[in-house]
Amino acid sequence: MHNKHQESIKEKVIGFIWQHILLLLSMFFMTLGVALCVRSNLGSGVISSIPMAFTLAGEAGLAPGWTIGGYTNIMNIILVAAQIIVLRKKFEPVQLFQLVVGFIFGALLDINMWLTSYFSYSSLLNQILAQFIGASILGIAVALEIRCGSVTMPGEGIQVAIARVTGKPFPIIKIMVDTTLVVIAVICGFCFFGTWPWTVVGAGTLFAMFYVGYVVKLVNPHLRWFDRLLDYRPGFRRYIYGLARFIYPKK
Repeated sequence: MHNKHQESIKEKVIGFIWQHILLLLSMFFMTLGVALCVRSNLGSGVISSIPMAFTLAGEAGLAPGWTIGGYTNIMNIILVAAQIIVLRKKFEPVQLFQLVVGFIFGALLDINMWLTSYFSYSSLLNQILAQFIGASILGIAVALEIRCGSVTMPGEGIQVAIARVTGKPFPIIKIMVDTTLVVIAVICGFCFFGTWPWTVVGAGTLFAMFYVGYVVKLVNPHLRWFDRLLDYRPGFRRYIYGLARFIYPKK
């Protein structure tokens, strides 16, 4: 009985680690998508609009010269604090893990901003391609992140918290929160530069707001292979061929 208990604990630990390795990979591709949208200069995604506004202000000497990942970390801290204020006693301490996830997200965003800096975005065609590819990658990665079943990102966490307290449908709350973030980014643009920050909030932002959700809905029915991957338990006795057979079993 004792051995079975130990095996059960070992299985849970391995499962937890494996789940978060896949979450880390999903977040890498999420930030790659965000970075490409930012690089397009047609308008960043909603979650990166405020950090991008402050980053551009930092480059102009109007704000601290932190990276977009650094400003994203600050925004994530504010969003988690907002959840605590909204939920009060209903806030679960485990949700503080959002800060860890958010910090990793910010670090990965900086890495992908560096990786995407090697491509050219001088022509309108390249900018459109960067926006489209970035939004597509982001949508697929968001679908994978949701499947991982860990704590949500701070941006999603505040939406869930408000929906829980107000009792209003989550899609409505999401639109309200996203719109608020975009409006704040525009206000920051006017405060810093005295004009609408088109490279921060532009046509690409509006496109991403609708297209990313469409991609998530489109790919969700085709992720059974990822569910099997989540159930997989890695070990020294299983090699790449065995993993492939596990994900794609013979009919």
